[in-house]
Amino acid sequence: MKMPSIPMPQRATGRVLRRVLLGATLLTAGATAWAQIAIQSLTAGLQSGTDVIRIETSEPLRAVPAGFSIQSPARIALDFPGVVNASGKTTLEVNQGNVRSANIVQAGDRTRVVINLRQSTPYQARLDGKVLTLVLDRTDGSNAVLAPAAAPAAPLPTVPAVAAVAAQQFAPNTAREVGALRDIDFRRGVGNAGRVVVELPSNQVGVDIRQQGQTLVVDFLKTQLPEGLRRRLDVTDFGTPVRTVTTQQEGDRVRMIVSPQGNWEHAAYQSDNQFVLEVREVRVDPSRVSQGPGYTGEKLSLNFQNIEIRSLLQVIADFTNFNVVTSDSVSGALTLRLKDVPWDQALDIIMQSKGLGMRKLGNVLWIAPKDEIAAREKADLESRVSIENLEVLRTQGFQINYAKAADLAAQLTGGASGGGASAGSGAAARLLSTRGSVIAEPRTNQLFVTDIPSKLEQVQQLITKLDIPVRQVLIEARIVEADDRFGRNLGVRLGGSDLRGVRGGDAGYKAGGSNRVAFGGSYNAVSGTTGETNTALTTTNTNFVNLPASGLGGLSAATFAVSLFSNAANRFLSLEISALEADNRGKIVSSPRVVTADQVKAVIEQGTEFAFQQATASGATAVAFRKASLKLEVTPQITPDDNIILDVQVNKDSPGEIVAGAISINTKQVKTNVLVENGGTVVIGGIFEMTEIEGTTKVPLLGDAPIVGNLFKSRSRTSNKSELLIFLTPRVITDRGVLR
Repeated sequence: MKMPSIPMPQRATGRVLRRVLLGATLLTAGATAWAQIAIQSLTAGLQSGTDVIRIETSEPLRAVPAGFSIQSPARIALDFPGVVNASGKTTLEVNQGNVRSANIVQAGDRTRVVINLRQSTPYQARLDGKVLTLVLDRTDGSNAVLAPAAAPAAPLPTVPAVAAVAAQQFAPNTAREVGALRDIDFRRGVGNAGRVVVELPSNQVGVDIRQQGQTLVVDFLKTQLPEGLRRRLDVTDFGTPVRTVTTQQEGDRVRMIVSPQGNWEHAAYQSDNQFVLEVREVRVDPSRVSQGPGYTGEKLSLNFQNIEIRSLLQVIADFTNFNVVTSDSVSGALTLRLKDVPWDQALDIIMQSKGLGMRKLGNVLWIAPKDEIAAREKADLESRVSIENLEVLRTQGFQINYAKAADLAAQLTGGASGGGASAGSGAAARLLSTRGSVIAEPRTNQLFVTDIPSKLEQVQQLITKLDIPVRQVLIEARIVEADDRFGRNLGVRLGGSDLRGVRGGDAGYKAGGSNRVAFGGSYNAVSGTTGETNTALTTTNTNFVNLPASGLGGLSAATFAVSLFSNAANRFLSLEISALEADNRGKIVSSPRVVTADQVKAVIEQGTEFAFQQATASGATAVAFRKASLKLEVTPQITPDDNIILDVQVNKDSPGEIVAGAISINTKQVKTNVLVENGGTVVIGGIFEMTEIEGTTKVPLLGDAPIVGNLFKSRSRTSNKSELLIFLTPRVITDRGVLR
C-alpha cells in the first residue's frame, strides 16, 4: 500500500508508520473476528424420487439448526442464529416433487429458511462440512437414505448397512413417542387479536390446522392432554373475535376447537416448543381495492417517461386483472419511476397526482376526476329523493308481541308518541320518510305504518330487532346486623354507727362523750329511733363510702354485705360489695328479594310509619308521619357475556330516641353501582362500630391506696361492637327458571 508523504522528521515518520501498520493489523483481526457465517446458496431437486434440499454456507455450522414443521400450510422452517443471507435472493421457485418454493428471510443477525411444501411430510437433516442437507420422506410413506454430499448426483443406495449408518447421522424431526401438552393459555394481541398459546412437549410435534365452517380445528399429533387442561375457555371478556377455546383428547392426538365470530382470519406459527394461533378481525372496506391495513397489493415496478395516464391505468389493469372504466375527462401525461411498490399504492399515488377519484363495484374500478364523481353522486341522491317524493305510498300493519306499540311509534317518528304521528315531528331522528306516518293501536298492540316500500322494509327490520322478550333478573339482598355488648360494674359501701345513746343511753347527743354517732351516721335517721323524727335508721344512711355498682340492662347489681357488731349491737361496722356483669349478643338478618326486567327499576319496601305532631303555618298542630323501613331499589343491566351491572340503593331504618315528642329515625343506607357475575355474591357495603369505656369513681386519696383503696372506689367497663354487612346476589331468569 502506498502511503502519502507527510513532511515531518525522520524519527517521527517511523513512529507514525508503525502506528498505522499496528492499526491496520488490529482492524484486520477485528474484521476476521466479527465476520459472520453467510448462506451462499440454496438448491433443491429430486434424487431417486426423493426430495433433497441443500443449503451451502460460507463456514461450517456448529450444529444442525433448530426447526419445526407446520401441517397447514405445509411448511418446514429452520432458524440459523448468527447467520446472514448472502445468496442475493429471498424467494426461490422450485416446483419439483413435493417442494413448491423456498424463502430466506433475515432479521438482524438471524436468518430463517422456510420450505413451502405441497404436502406435509417428515424430514431428516445432516451437516457435511459447509453443506446442510435436508431429505424429505416420500409422500407414499417410504423413507429414503441420503447419499454422501461429495457425490450429489449418484443414486441413493438402499443397502441396510448404509441405512443404519445414515440413521445415526440424521436427526429425525417427527416425535414417534407420545408427549403431553404442558400448558394452554389465551392472550389479547395487537389490534384486538386473540392469541392461543400452547406449550408443546417438544419442537417435533406435528400440528394440523383446518377450518370447519365457522370454527378452527387444531390437531396436535401424537400428544396427550393432561386432566388439568381438559377444559373449555370462555374468552369473551377479552374483546377479541374468539369466543371459546375447547380442548379435548381424540385418540392419540389432542384436538382444539376455536370458535370465533364475525369476519376473521387466522395465522399460526411455532417457535421452539411454543405454538401460537392468532385470530384477528378482518375489516372489509368495499371502496378499497385491497383489504387489510396499509397497502397489501402485489409489488410491481414502473419506469415511464411522459406516459399517458390512460395507458398507465391500462398497465395496472393488466397487472391486477381488474376491470377499469376510465372517464373521458381523464387526460394528461405522467413521468414516474417506482420500484417494488404495492400496486394499490402506485394506483393511489397516480390518482392523487392527477386529482382523480375511484369507485369500486365488485371487480370493476371506475376512475374519473373527483369533481365528476361528486357531481354524479349528488345527482344520484337528488334522483333518489325525487323518486321517494313521487313513489306510491303503502300501508302495512305490524303485530307487536313484547314491546308497546306506542313506544315503537315514538321511536319511528323521532319521539312523537300517541295515536298518530305524521311528518314534521322529530324529523332529524325519524326513520320514516317525510310523507310517512304511523298509528299505534293500544287495544290490539299493533302498528299501522304508511310509507314507501323501501321504508316499510326498514321498519320491518327495526321491529324485528326491538320486539323481543326482555330478560329478567332476580336480585336477592341480605342485610346482616350483629351486636355484641358487654358490661361489668363493681362497687362498695362502707359505713358504721355508734348507737349506744339510742339504745339505753342518755337521751340526746352531746358534743363529746360516749353517746355520739360514729362514721357517717345520719342525725335524722338516728333521731328517728328516739321519736324525734320519722326517718328510719338503715345501713344506707350510715355509710360514709357509698359507691355501689350501677345496674345494667334494667337490673340491679348483686350485693354481698358483712356487718361487725360490738357491745350488744350498740356499735357496728358494715361492708357491702356489689357487682354486675352483662353480656348481650344479637343478630338481625333481612333478606328482601325482587324480580325485574333488564334495565327496569324495581323497588321493594317494608317498614312502619311513625306519627308525630308538627306546627302548621296557621300556628295549629297537625299529625305527620315518618317512615322507618327496609327498602331495596335496584336497576339491573345484563351485559352480553351474562354478567349483571347493578345500580342499587339499600336503606335499613329503625326507630330511635323520642325528642320533643317526635321519634327520631336511625338510618343506614348504601348506594352504589357494581358489576357482578351471574349467580355471584358481592358485598356492597359494611359498617363496623366499636365502643370501649372504662370508668373509675373513688374517694380522693383513700381510693389511691394500694389494696385498701379498693374499699373506696367503684369501677365500670363497657365494650360495644356493632357490624352491618349488605350482600347482593343477582341471577338471570330464563324460560326454564333461574340461569345459574
